[in-house]
Amino acid sequence: MVTEQVSEWFRGDITDPNCPTRLVLDRIGDKWTVLVVHLLRDGPLRFGELREGVGGVAAKVLTQTLRALERDGLLVRTVYPQIPPKVTYELTTLGHSLREPIQAVRDWAESHVHEIVTARGEHATRTG
Repeated sequence: MVTEQVSEWFRGDITDPNCPTRLVLDRIGDKWTVLVVHLLRDGPLRFGELREGVGGVAAKVLTQTLRALERDGLLVRTVYPQIPPKVTYELTTLGHSLREPIQAVRDWAESHVHEIVTARGEHATRTG
């Protein structure tokens, strides 16, 4: 784990196996991260709203994803002092900076899903 601060002038190199950018790629390449950032694009949501919006994610996995996003400075968790307690999750400025790249990946995936599914079927037939 990277424990030292990376200075502002540092530019990462994803091809260097020792570069901390690999940790960033792990975070933003995670499908749950992509879905959570996408859902939070318009404002804060509660845990249940996120879980419903993501669909098919276990509560434990979503909790782990939210904690990792908070740790990495991509979202903020706000607890409101009321009964019952209310907790919301919201993108930080850094988290908002991921909206455009994630939208581009979403657009690409939705535009090319048929081609990918077709290729998988053809591959299965050939290697069957």
